[in-house]
Amino acid sequence: MRKVLNFVSLAGLVVLAWVTADVLAGPHRLPGRIPTHFDLAGRPNGWGSPFLLLLLPVIACVLYLFMTLAARYPGSFNYPVRVTRANLARLQALALQMIAWLKAEIVWLFASIQIAAIHAAHTGRSGGISAWLMPTALGVIFGTIIGYVVAMRRSA
Repeated sequence: MRKVLNFVSLAGLVVLAWVTADVLAGPHRLPGRIPTHFDLAGRPNGWGSPFLLLLLPVIACVLYLFMTLAARYPGSFNYPVRVTRANLARLQALALQMIAWLKAEIVWLFASIQIAAIHAAHTGRSGGISAWLMPTALGVIFGTIIGYVVAMRRSA
């Protein structure tokens, strides 16, 4: 399962890089001023240069690399339960699976935000991002964390 999730994460990074490169250097260039920040209703309330779109892929790559690096050292994690020889392997497997899910969720969240911002810039629509994107994404991310913490507690 973790290999599939890592592939999904890498695919998200590729999509994020591709859509960014397409609008910055490809045939679908953006206007000189694009929405860079959106209010809770999804309306743009901040504007800037199209080159600010480079921030999301860079941040996504850095987070992906940090989480990948952290996954190499599951013995150094802080677990929500007492670690014993009997539950160590199960706790580490759950933690690594949680990290794989979080990598995929975060990378695809960034890709979704980037695609929505690009769409808003191209169409000139004032409601470029769904008001439900961030609450839904945060619900999924925190739901994953809570679900795995509960699973770790049960496995102890």
